[in-house]
Amino acid sequence: MLTESATYQIRVKGHLERNWSEWFEGLTMSWEKPDETVLSGQIADQAALHGILNKIRDLGLPLLSVNSCQETIGA
Repeated sequence: MLTESATYQIRVKGHLERNWSEWFEGLTMSWEKPDETVLSGQIADQAALHGILNKIRDLGLPLLSVNSCQETIGA
C-alpha cells in the first residue's frame, strides 16, 4: 500500500513571533532573512493548508511562496 506525504515550505514577508507557533502547530519556523519567515513541515491536506494560509492573511503578512515536496512511501 502506498501513501502520499506532503511537506510544504511557506515563505512570508515579515516576522512571525515565536509565540504565534501555536497557530501553526506541527510546522517549524525559521528566519532565513531578517524580513522573511519560513514555515515548513508536513501538512495533512488541502483544507489544512488553506487554514494556514488564511491565518497568514489574517496576520497581514504578504505571502511570498508556497512550495510542496511530495514523497511516496511504501507500506
